[in-house]
Amino acid sequence: MGTFHQDKGDLHGITVVVDTVGHEVYIGRCDEMTEERILLHDVDVHRDGEDGRSKDDYVERAARFGIWKKLEQFAIPTEAIASVRRLGDL
Repeated sequence: MGTFHQDKGDLHGITVVVDTVGHEVYIGRCDEMTEERILLHDVDVHRDGEDGRSKDDYVERAARFGIWKKLEQFAIPTEAIASVRRLGDL
């Protein structure tokens, strides 16, 4: 069973981890992924080293305990994205 928004892509409605080529990692509900960007809703962001945690440490903790929403929505340009994966796969 898929989503009702077939044109939005396979990750529509799925909570994903977007690692960037920079110091930030984002976790949020994917709205759409295009050639230009990925648009997330209910987003948390972590900067490497913040609160004494690496990006990997933060993602591992988020997979176990969830996230604290900091942004309603956020768009990340494709050129800034290192990887996109489902949080539920971790």
